[in-house]
Amino acid sequence: MHDPITRIIVGLPLFLLAIVLHELAHGYVAYLLGDDTAKRAGRLTLSPLAHLDVLGTLCFIISSLASFGFGWAKPVPISVDRLRNPWRDEILVTLAGPGANFVQAAIWALLARLMLAPAIGRSMSGSLLEALVTFFVLGVLLNLVLMVFNLLPIPPLDGSHVAIRLLGIKDPFLIGRLAPLGMIVLLLVISTSAFDVVSRAVVYPLAGLLVGIPI
Repeated sequence: MHDPITRIIVGLPLFLLAIVLHELAHGYVAYLLGDDTAKRAGRLTLSPLAHLDVLGTLCFIISSLASFGFGWAKPVPISVDRLRNPWRDEILVTLAGPGANFVQAAIWALLARLMLAPAIGRSMSGSLLEALVTFFVLGVLLNLVLMVFNLLPIPPLDGSHVAIRLLGIKDPFLIGRLAPLGMIVLLLVISTSAFDVVSRAVVYPLAGLLVGIPI
């Protein structure tokens, strides 16, 4: 999708669905494990209005004008001390978000595979088939980018919570203290070719494996 307006029109619904289900997964798994903070905050909902971050959405729109869109949602509030097994459960809650993105990527990939099946592909026009496959593949890529990016061990991303738990660090405020520095690192990652390297090494090969064609 070389036209930036087309990228926004097509990508924005996929982006909203991806981030809403990502945050909902965090909150719902936390709820199942004993923490009802997200529920009391009204975040266990599919309504985008409950999860949208204005700056994150604007960032997606603006970055889509230049290249592949990138943005974020409001983090779901989690009270680790309310979890039944804080050490184990925080890791499960943290991985639920990227896990939700992987499930979405797998579903979009399955739909793309169905469109590429000869029995279905021959039954529709070439332009419609191309549009649908492009839409589904974009859903795969967008969710895999969100999954991989969030798993980077850089505060305040999900990966930093998992890394700190696995390293046995018990300071509950460490990520908060490191977050300003982490944001600078993230800006450098986004503004340079660093994440492009990660995407080419991980995202595109994984997307191709899911869809069944080179991407």
